[in-house]
Amino acid sequence: MTDSEQLIETLDARVRRRDSRRAFFTGAMGAAAAAATLSGAAQAQTATPTPSPSPSPTPTSTFTEVDVLNFALNLEYLEANYYAFAVTGSGLAAADISGAIGTAGTATGGRAVGFKDPIVQQYAQEIYQDELAHVRFLRAQFTTSSLVAQPAIDLGTSVSGAFSTAARRAGLVADGVAFDPYASDEAFLLGAYLFEDVGVTAYKGAAPALINSKIYLEAAAGILAVEAYHAAIIRSVLYRKGLQTPSLQLIEATTAISRVRDTLDGNPTEDLVRGIGPVDDSGLATGTVVDNGTTLDVSNIAPLNTNGIAFSRTPLQVLNIVYLNQAAVTSGGFFPAGVNGNIKTSAASA
Repeated sequence: MTDSEQLIETLDARVRRRDSRRAFFTGAMGAAAAAATLSGAAQAQTATPTPSPSPSPTPTSTFTEVDVLNFALNLEYLEANYYAFAVTGSGLAAADISGAIGTAGTATGGRAVGFKDPIVQQYAQEIYQDELAHVRFLRAQFTTSSLVAQPAIDLGTSVSGAFSTAARRAGLVADGVAFDPYASDEAFLLGAYLFEDVGVTAYKGAAPALINSKIYLEAAAGILAVEAYHAAIIRSVLYRKGLQTPSLQLIEATTAISRVRDTLDGNPTEDLVRGIGPVDDSGLATGTVVDNGTTLDVSNIAPLNTNGIAFSRTPLQVLNIVYLNQAAVTSGGFFPAGVNGNIKTSAASA
């Protein structure tokens, strides 16, 4: 068997395993929905242990579980299309993006990456399969009438596009210069870096809205774990490449991107128990810690607070980032016509 045939067989086996797991969870979650949850207007529960100092109370959300899962599906459309373009040269198939809710759109501007590093290429192919599985899994939880269509998604490389705008704010490109995440392995990794950390914080921040359904909560936790694995892969490869070739300034680029994200999502009151705070993002710059009198140089693969807890973002804060706007708006950035569903307006984070 050639290396290519072996890789194809491995990916096919992954898909078969995912299909089996998805069928199991779909049946289980469908039963739970029939019992009570999917059609209900369950409110988020926000009771939390009181840390020191005590944070300001968080208002109770009126978003339902359906709203939150549909919001998550919008984000999965974004990620899955990015990796689909990078790996295959095309966006998601029509059967994976249709829906009754919202204005249907297409993902535009992407193209295949001419990978030079086989490890990066294999990671990209793996993550593409994972994100596609997330899209299909989430879509399978809805009835035809409650499923959101994929909105318009900008994954292009124009000077005025979302990638270039984000890169310009981070100082990666100058005014009037485009950023092309498909131009090289390193550019692709930076594009992936922009999304993956946000996915982790989004699923963690959405957990309170799913608290009334343990099966939905556990499924979302499973997706969060996969997104965290993805983020760790992207961060680790960027860190290694940044150390090997300092002239690429990849570590500095991640710090700059994280600073932009942190600015966009505002300054929430710190809650160290829940992973909320005015500083809820960090790049790959190394640091030092003192352990039993010994100073240790440490990497920063996992962005955490002082309790070792991953950061959280509300759905509205996530929209600030993907819309590339601190204000309360309904569209922009990677979603030029906005996301579909009831959660569509970003927070007033300016």
